[in-house]
Amino acid sequence: MQQPQSSSAHAAPPPFDQLIPELQRTLAEERYTTPTPIQAQAIPHLLEGRDLIGCAQTGTGKTAAFSLPLIQHLVRNRKRPESGHPRSLILAPTRELAAQIGESLATYGRGLRLKHWVIFGGVGQHPQVQAVRRGLDILVATPGRLLDLMNQGHINLKRVEVVILDEADRMLDMGFLPDIKRVLGRIPAQRQSLLFSATMPEEVQELAHGLTRDPVNISISPEKPAVERIVQRVLFVDRGNKVALLTKLLTDKHLDKVVVFARTKHGADKIERKLQQAEISVATIHGNKSQSARTTALKGFRDGRVRVLVATDIASRGLDIDDVSHVINYDLPEEPETYIHRIGRTARAGDDGTAISFCSSEERDDLRAIEKTLGQKIPVDDTHEFHDSVAQNVTGEAARRRPRGQRAARPQTPRRPQNPTKRAARVGYAFRKRKHN
Repeated sequence: MQQPQSSSAHAAPPPFDQLIPELQRTLAEERYTTPTPIQAQAIPHLLEGRDLIGCAQTGTGKTAAFSLPLIQHLVRNRKRPESGHPRSLILAPTRELAAQIGESLATYGRGLRLKHWVIFGGVGQHPQVQAVRRGLDILVATPGRLLDLMNQGHINLKRVEVVILDEADRMLDMGFLPDIKRVLGRIPAQRQSLLFSATMPEEVQELAHGLTRDPVNISISPEKPAVERIVQRVLFVDRGNKVALLTKLLTDKHLDKVVVFARTKHGADKIERKLQQAEISVATIHGNKSQSARTTALKGFRDGRVRVLVATDIASRGLDIDDVSHVINYDLPEEPETYIHRIGRTARAGDDGTAISFCSSEERDDLRAIEKTLGQKIPVDDTHEFHDSVAQNVTGEAARRRPRGQRAARPQTPRRPQNPTKRAARVGYAFRKRKHN
């Protein structure tokens, strides 16, 4: 939702005027007065109880689009939740995204006496089990931990009235489809079903149509997957020069809140060590980090105590942090859609942002695939001073820009002096071979 500078209270605009007064008051206090396109189109249908399939880019306000109608439904049909039987279920692919949905629910539903809890792996299950036993109106979960607790008999989904799948394409990318099908098989057929996704590949469409009945389909500019407010550029650099290039870039104080994406956990840890050596405040999140370490890293980044957050793709959709000035793709992703989700961490809440991608000669095919998905070329930045002073060994790109037919000069290496004995032996062997033939 857009947050205007003025805090003056006015009548709620459509579709917020269809919300109960308590929710309108909360939105006014949060200075949310203008619904985003996905909210404007989805909320009226959801308030009517319709199933819905929504396709929209990251950062477009999907969480509020499904959270507000869900809260209103639970308040207007208030029941005391039974122990171990949540009234509604929201599935999310990552711990970070699940936690942020939980934070949004706490904000929108404050004062309404609804009980919600977030469960995910990587932490002890005892507090989660206790919360479920006390009864929940809303359960937010990642598929793995949810199934684990279901198999242990702690959670029963027979009382679920609303089920929501958020970032469905990401869940399928992470291999959660079998888990999702098992979860959905234990939810009553009479329910309201919602599916939101940033992209709609064939597998997601099949899942959506199996989940929903007579759904409303909403698509927000799927043909323009990149956020238009993001300035994108690519820097060609040899793999061995990437750390030096990144360190040089971060000397610019305009890069004040930066997310750096690495392809591997080991690579992320290496980047963190190098930036620490350069006395740059940095933290890292990836799958090998404990949940407490990941939570601490995100809190430090949000609070401004950490300037650079290094992440693997586990965070490409799970980060909802305002004021991210730059996204740097230290490694280009193998999947073009992942690039879109990565750069979507900046230019949020109406702000502008910049996405910088490092591209080595080994990543040229990945870059072409990304540009094909975007439908446009990413501008090449070859004017910055660090290109000459730091990344001067970009031999692959220089060769590609050489005019057709012109070959690079090969370095002249001195010939080794030949051993006379070995040379005579080779000559004698060749003479005997010719004579024999």
